[in-house]
Amino acid sequence: MKFEKTWTGNWENAFRGLRHPFESYAKSDSLFGIAESDAWLDDEVQEVAQSYIDNWNDERVDPQIEQIRSDLYEKGILYYGKEAAEYALLGAKDLELAQKMIKAGTPNDKFLRQIFVSVDITAPLYWWKEMDTYKVATVANSTSTMHKLATTPITKECFEMDDYTGSLKVFENFPYSPPEFVDDMWENIIDICETLRKWYIKTKDIRYWKELIRILPESWLQTRTWTANYSTLRNIIHWRKGHKLTEWKSFLDWASELPYADDLLFFEN
Repeated sequence: MKFEKTWTGNWENAFRGLRHPFESYAKSDSLFGIAESDAWLDDEVQEVAQSYIDNWNDERVDPQIEQIRSDLYEKGILYYGKEAAEYALLGAKDLELAQKMIKAGTPNDKFLRQIFVSVDITAPLYWWKEMDTYKVATVANSTSTMHKLATTPITKECFEMDDYTGSLKVFENFPYSPPEFVDDMWENIIDICETLRKWYIKTKDIRYWKELIRILPESWLQTRTWTANYSTLRNIIHWRKGHKLTEWKSFLDWASELPYADDLLFFEN
């Protein structure tokens, strides 16, 4: 299972909207901006941290420059491209209000719906079936099994094998023949799928393709560009924490690396 090209956005707008109900814009103590990627080293972080202190070093907050630098490095970099780096430095007062709204529950936490996230996920079909239960505020574009299945050889690398245990015994045939293991079954499955694929390529007979689709294991890997928001992510994290499918642990591990994950996504009421 892989997570690639992760992006989050609309942070400044979401936190401005957080202040709308109270019209408490003057209390906002966050800083958002874009810097040149080449400069996004110690000097640039130092400059951003100093800018924060210059703006909000008053009775509302008592920022320490080393803590600000640490926050920027660990959770404040939203995007790092070839030419520009986007950052969000969430202030203590804004985070306090955000967590207050999260504790209050829906619809008070609706600012989370305005923090967008997009990622390319490569995962098995059996996991995507579970992920498809989360349809609110999500969009996904996938690679096409129908159009691309027959174009490349079918090997074990085409399937989810992260926690594969090929040594599990399946059939005990002693004394007439050796016992069969999961490895033996997979060898047969892949051989059958690849044979059907080759026959379809050779004959163009759609029946071979249909049987290949029919027997294709659900561990077949599919890549989708998946887009959602922080509110949906909080819901997924709540319901999938501790799930017996190891793929959900991988998903939660990915989510834990998102900007301000501990403060917003994994924050406990």
